[in-house]
Amino acid sequence: MTRKNNYPIVLVHGFAGWGRDEVLGMPYWGGISEDFEEILNDNGYETYTATVSPFASNWDRACELYAYIKGGTVDYGKYHSEKYGHSRYGRTYSGVYPQLGEVNPQTGEINKIHLLSHSMGGQTVRVFAQLLEVASQEEIEAVLGKNATEEDIKMAIDKKELSPLFVGNNSFVHSVTSISTPHDGTTLTYGVMGIVPYAQQIIGLVAAQAGIYDKPVYDFKLDQWNLKMNPDESYMDYVERVFNSNIWSDTKDISAWDLSPDGAKELNSWVDAQPNIYYFSWSTEETKEGIITGNHYPEIGMSPMLVPFSIHMGRYTQDVEGKVEIDKKWFQNDGVVNTISMNGPKIGSKDEIVKYNKYNKDVPKGKWNHMGILDSVDHEEIVGVGTVLKKGEWYKEYAQFLGRLSK
Repeated sequence: MTRKNNYPIVLVHGFAGWGRDEVLGMPYWGGISEDFEEILNDNGYETYTATVSPFASNWDRACELYAYIKGGTVDYGKYHSEKYGHSRYGRTYSGVYPQLGEVNPQTGEINKIHLLSHSMGGQTVRVFAQLLEVASQEEIEAVLGKNATEEDIKMAIDKKELSPLFVGNNSFVHSVTSISTPHDGTTLTYGVMGIVPYAQQIIGLVAAQAGIYDKPVYDFKLDQWNLKMNPDESYMDYVERVFNSNIWSDTKDISAWDLSPDGAKELNSWVDAQPNIYYFSWSTEETKEGIITGNHYPEIGMSPMLVPFSIHMGRYTQDVEGKVEIDKKWFQNDGVVNTISMNGPKIGSKDEIVKYNKYNKDVPKGKWNHMGILDSVDHEEIVGVGTVLKKGEWYKEYAQFLGRLSK
């Protein structure tokens, strides 16, 4: 079929993820077997791999994503940083696609992007698209006070007192795709099998595949919380210090909160599907329902490191006043995220989710088009991590699909 757009694809990793040039060059998108960015570029689909904090909140990650794409210093926002008590500014990036949002001299149209995300990355790109499209009055007023004019805002941007990310009316995103995303959170954040042990196991897996255990091959990117590695500190001591930090429990401005069903509900209440953006979601699962118990158990092919998490999620329920109710509909999972959570935001959300119809030539914008469930695929396998199975062809076919979307 005819290609209808040439917008670049930006790959956005999930919780505990990393950039393409980190971890001794082992890509998050492809693992030890492939490099999806390279495959897509070789097939004519301009692609970039984003690098954001593995563990920060979705707000902070969205701010980092903007700076990583456009270039410049990360601005977490005056209001936001003061509210949560961390530094306002972060790292400085050269920008992988600085022309985003500018007029393409060849076409006369705005340069846009496709955002292709995995796991928590799906929440992050939703926040990113929301901030671009809808002005943050809190951030504008924190810098300029109330009743700021368009000229005031323009001057503040020129003086770098206000990030362009917070002023709205920036239709730079053509499509958002989430893969295995906990739009309604994951029950892995509850009980003894919490999200921090999962992160620690991911770091162990990365260290094992890289063949290095006590060198800084994994960057936490939590500079805003002053969690940097000290010159006289071993890497494993640094890792322990990060995971023993009170940020995991004492603030909502962190991934542990955003990934919980209650945190996801809060995020869903203000992050909406934008009417001029295509939204797509893919679900994954690798569990089977037990005949006697009705609980869900991991299939034989699931990564061993995910098995204990899957067992926990496959039987966890919760009925506590004031918290999201968790029943047996949450049991099916891919080892990290409950499958019911992946098709789009529902709890606390006004977004509409529809089943994708390949025979419908007019794909709706502003709604979540659920592409279906990928059976017997665990959370890490879909991005090539912890497996020798190759998924590059799947991503190439999906890039072709994105290229056929009408402008």
